[in-house]
Amino acid sequence: MPATSWSSKLPDLISAIIAAGGRGARLGGPVHKQLLTIGGRTLLERSVAPFDASERIGEIVLVLPPELLASPPDLIRRIRTPVRLVAGGARRQDSVVAGLAAIAPASEIVVIHDAARPFCAPDLIDRTISAAVESGAATAALPAFDTVKEGRLAEGVAVVGATLPRERIFLVQTPQAFRVGLLRDAVERGSGGPEATDETTLVERAGHPVRLVQGDVRNFKVTSPDDLALAERIAAAGPFETRVGLGYDLHRFVDGRPLVLGGVSIPSARGLLGHSDADAVCHAVTDAVLGAAGAGDIGQRFPDDDDRWRGAASIELLRDAAGAVRELGFAVGNVDVVVVTEQPKIRAFAPEMRQRLAEVLHVAPERVSIKGKTGEGVGEVGRGEALVAHAVAMLTRPSDKT
Repeated sequence: MPATSWSSKLPDLISAIIAAGGRGARLGGPVHKQLLTIGGRTLLERSVAPFDASERIGEIVLVLPPELLASPPDLIRRIRTPVRLVAGGARRQDSVVAGLAAIAPASEIVVIHDAARPFCAPDLIDRTISAAVESGAATAALPAFDTVKEGRLAEGVAVVGATLPRERIFLVQTPQAFRVGLLRDAVERGSGGPEATDETTLVERAGHPVRLVQGDVRNFKVTSPDDLALAERIAAAGPFETRVGLGYDLHRFVDGRPLVLGGVSIPSARGLLGHSDADAVCHAVTDAVLGAAGAGDIGQRFPDDDDRWRGAASIELLRDAAGAVRELGFAVGNVDVVVVTEQPKIRAFAPEMRQRLAEVLHVAPERVSIKGKTGEGVGEVGRGEALVAHAVAMLTRPSDKT
């Protein structure tokens, strides 16, 4: 099916469907999962709140189990956005169909979110909507950072069947956003087919491309007692603390060395002199990230007198450092980099550099900034003898302060 051209103008009415029609059988117990309390607020309340607060959302359709419609949860009275209550069906797919039938006729974009995801950030809603406005269909998703294996049974025992290319694997979340007409077409086409676990599956089957939007690791789905315990810990943590780190690196240009910046090989007659691949951008970002977390510096973690790091790809050193700060409970908020050099001009390579850095830092590319400056003819940088990189990293983690 050929690509469809969409207007980039934000629609006048955007609807949100909160899928809360199930019981959560895997959690067990007499209480519907969406009414379980986390940090004094129900899962349902936490999942609705960011959509109620969003200036983009014009109406909310709340899909509930039929038995809850007779006595709706108290939170309904506290929702400021116009809200409709709809009875869910036997399957999630049926519940979304019911919600879709209840949205206002004027609605142009519909956003669907699972009530079992209580920590959806407002900027994730905005990103997904913007992508759907541009592309017709979009979903939040996380790239697979671990090695991914396909399993099979051999004599009743699970063994590895194949190793899948993780750069092509994404873990889909909600929210998912769609042009209303596109989703209705996909739902109609899929009505007689096999069950779909999410709406993007129906859209794919109908032949429409679905755009992937960087998701959020905290936007996980509560499906098991362990998930519920984790959600309790996150809710109990309260506000987040913010840390800022600075990074700096300088390398001289030499003949006969490849030039690598931000994990990207750049055509150049000269490269940078160093023990590793001398990627000054990755070195500066590594120091900024480690510094913000109070986890030392690049020289301590990867000393230049250790042959293990001779010729090492610095993007992998940054990946290691990013993993270390995640183990300390930090998440990268954003990174800002300034590269000072006469040549090469950074602008043409900045998008790919942002993408590579974003991948290893587990953030969206828009949270990474790369800027190029010159030395204005001053000093060794201005004479083209060296390159300097400066970096600032902002990290967050749940605060231990009450």
